Amino acid sequence: MQITGIICEYNPFHLGHLYQMEAARAASGEDAAVVCVMSGNFVQRGEPAVVNKAARAEMAVRCGADLVVELPLPWAMASAERFAAGGVALLEALGADSIAFGSECGQIGRLERLAGALLREQTQELIKKELLAGVPYAAARERALEKLLGEDAALLRGPNDNLAVEYLKAAAARGASMRPIAVPRAGARHDAGAAEGTASASHIRGMLARGEDPAAWMPGAAAEILRRELAAGRGPVTAESARDALMYRLRTMSEEEFRALPDGGEGLWLRFMRYARTEPTPEAVLAAVKTKRYALARLRRMMFSALLGVTADMRGGTPPYIRVLAIGGRGRQVLRQAKAAAVLPVVTKPAAARRLDDGARAVFELEARAGDLYALLYPAADQRRGGGEWTVSPAVAGVTPSPAASPDSSFPVSPQTPAPPSP
Repeated sequence: MQITGIICEYNPFHLGHLYQMEAARAASGEDAAVVCVMSGNFVQRGEPAVVNKAARAEMAVRCGADLVVELPLPWAMASAERFAAGGVALLEALGADSIAFGSECGQIGRLERLAGALLREQTQELIKKELLAGVPYAAARERALEKLLGEDAALLRGPNDNLAVEYLKAAAARGASMRPIAVPRAGARHDAGAAEGTASASHIRGMLARGEDPAAWMPGAAAEILRRELAAGRGPVTAESARDALMYRLRTMSEEEFRALPDGGEGLWLRFMRYARTEPTPEAVLAAVKTKRYALARLRRMMFSALLGVTADMRGGTPPYIRVLAIGGRGRQVLRQAKAAAVLPVVTKPAAARRLDDGARAVFELEARAGDLYALLYPAADQRRGGGEWTVSPAVAGVTPSPAASPDSSFPVSPQTPAPPSP
């Protein structure tokens, strides 16, 4: 059985994601299993996901994914490089034969040239020189690559191509043999509005924030799950919901805790500490700390890392376990193979996390605390129960939920054929 991997967030799952998943399967054969490594309750841009990870994973399996596993918090809420490294490591442990990703250019050869160049010491030296001149990292990297590869360096300006290069770089650094599949991005651009029958995830989140129904831009099964979560008061979850918690945490942190924040080098942690103690809101803190040198996403990640207890010393290595969030048609076979290979422990039932070694269990416990905090951001107070990380089992496509199940569990429901993308 061929296994095709996708690294994703599905925040939330929309028609563009369905298109990518179907294109990935078509490129690998209709019998291929599609395995998704998905961010949990907090995402790479440094904010909470709009609905919880269990619901988003269920959207994916009801729309065709065979397995969804979690990218743990220290890799999910991190730079593109670390995000990609964690996702690729988990796909390799799951036995993926190929990795599919969106791409603005759709040309594997050009993307592989960029990835290979970034692994060269010469390139890193050029990047360091640009950084010393005060150039922001993204621009420094592009300038360095332009000196070596010419106009191809401009591909890094495309958010999908930028991530694609990081995936290819991570696979090459690991010696992974996954075949790359570039799916040309169609319709709405990243972080843009709606176009050609699709809408970006950011546009859909904006609709939810305004109280609008985004069902027209989502497969039918995903829209049904989203409606269920909203009706129950478990969404939409926004960064604004965490404003008071963020300010409380920032105002009570010690100097040592600020110093330990991820990505706080070059004195950035000092700026955070200074303004956190004077500014009135998270938005004001970010505005005061922001300079041309630092991307806003990096600053948001630092802020939520402070709240969630993510520290710089957690950023080493790769994810220490495979946490299953949802299982589709061929998912059990993929899991059997992964367990037999024994590259990483597989956590299907939450109780299995108690048998992890100390390092892996520490990551799981961090995730559990983050889940408890995420629940406090639900609009409905009666849904803000804790302890879900230790009790909720994976959603299984095609299994009807028990009426007696806990109301804050993610319920597997009967399958529904996803709506095709609009032409």
